Amino acid sequence: MSDRRIARKEYYSIGEVCEMVDLKPHVLRYWETQFPLLNPSKNRSGNRVYQRKEIKLILLVRQLLYEEKYTIEGAKKKLESVRRSGELRQESRHALEDATLEQLMGELREVQALLAPDSSS
Repeated sequence: MSDRRIARKEYYSIGEVCEMVDLKPHVLRYWETQFPLLNPSKNRSGNRVYQRKEIKLILLVRQLLYEEKYTIEGAKKKLESVRRSGELRQESRHALEDATLEQLMGELREVQALLAPDSSS
């Protein structure tokens, strides 16, 4: 997930966000009930709409839960601590950078597999 991969739009649908951050919509909706900072607005139709800053925050939550193995409660405390210290924007940016590197490494492994001589022939 790179900053350039987040298309330059003002608002994103839940489907677009879930595809970008590799989550199921029900997981994202659950996180919104657990993390008060994840509070997307709704459009006239009542659908959730996310801005870039919220996508970065989602990536930070994903990193805390999936990679750093925080519990929901632990991640809530960590986010609140980071918010109080004024470092939420910086931490969210780091989560985006980490997700970007992870994605690039995966793509490089795929290219490497395509270029590697077939050892089974």
